[in-house]
Amino acid sequence: MNKAESERLGSYLEQLGYQATATAEEADLIVLNSCVVRQSAENRVINKLNALKSLQMSNPGITIALTGCLVNSNINQLRENFPYVDYFFKPGDYPPWIEKQDKVGIILPRHPSLSTFVTIIQGCDNFCSYCIVPYRRGQERSRPLAEIVIEVKELVRRGVKEVTLLGQNVDSYGHDLPNKPDLADLLKELNTINGLARIRFLTNHPKDMSSKLIEAIAYLDKVCELICLPVQSGDNDILKVMRRDYTVEHYRQLVEQIRNKIAGVALSTDVIVGFPSESPHQFQQTVNLLSELRFDTVHVAAYSPRPGTIASSVFEDNIPLAEKRERLHKIEQLQESIATEINAQLLGKTVEVLVEGKKGGKWQGRTRDSKLVFFSDNNDYLGHLVKIRIEKTSPWSLQGKFELNSIN
Repeated sequence: MNKAESERLGSYLEQLGYQATATAEEADLIVLNSCVVRQSAENRVINKLNALKSLQMSNPGITIALTGCLVNSNINQLRENFPYVDYFFKPGDYPPWIEKQDKVGIILPRHPSLSTFVTIIQGCDNFCSYCIVPYRRGQERSRPLAEIVIEVKELVRRGVKEVTLLGQNVDSYGHDLPNKPDLADLLKELNTINGLARIRFLTNHPKDMSSKLIEAIAYLDKVCELICLPVQSGDNDILKVMRRDYTVEHYRQLVEQIRNKIAGVALSTDVIVGFPSESPHQFQQTVNLLSELRFDTVHVAAYSPRPGTIASSVFEDNIPLAEKRERLHKIEQLQESIATEINAQLLGKTVEVLVEGKKGGKWQGRTRDSKLVFFSDNNDYLGHLVKIRIEKTSPWSLQGKFELNSIN
């Protein structure tokens, strides 16, 4: 979402007469878009701000603005901590120095790539105990369905072939709009856009994913068979203190429903290890669940307390760092083995790939379920959907050969 917001902010500034520079030293205006989802991310933002302070001292004419999730409701405290920053504005907002100017309705990235992001809902109402996002991005606010459709049509006109719809919880889309359209309704509308090849979306919340949405994914031909469904833990007691509002049993039934309805679906998930007081048995419950459900992709992170969250104020961070790292490594090893076996099943099969560019002299692109594929060919396939016969597999990518007469 930060990437999408940065692209659109750059486009808006360009419309005001600004031009992008190659380095910060050349700039008259520097806008830092911050992510603070983890403490390490916030530390990087602060380090960057300190570097910009030194730059401003040598060039007092530079204007510095800060946006993103570091900008909370306490702007006065931010001004005190970073007095050299000229402007602060919340994620998704317009820069404050142009507040009095007329706003344009839809801001598109300046030079959209073949695959781009479209934010459909901002904020989150869930308040998971470990998460800072609701405090920084506020309550859920959906964009009007018609506005999103207009934006995607214009992106397609500019050459975009694939869009990924974004939200902290895309399953909540539309509940705050007149007539209450939902994500399935939006997908149905976008599926009719000529020239659009693929539609993705993330991230889902297991407690909010509906049967209607699952049915829509199953029958809409442009919606990719990939679902990001964070589980976070395989233990019900840990899920309860995380305030996730579902059980392992509910999650397991949801996965079963998805796999029964959507042929060839790929599932990815997120996991947090080392949550306060997570016992070895509770961690093993997570390992067991991952072994049972066999995800295509697992994003795993070690818990770190975020000041301002419920968990940081209520629970002691009592799992040693070495233990967190050992648990994280165990899940990474497990998932590498599972992904190796899943991808090996594609050996000798033909997959559809949207070609996004070249890397290391080879064309690269992704399948509908987001597996990375490389192939060699002297012709230009950028932006095309091609059929690739897989000749080599690994847990991270696939290698293949272009099939003749398969370009689209």
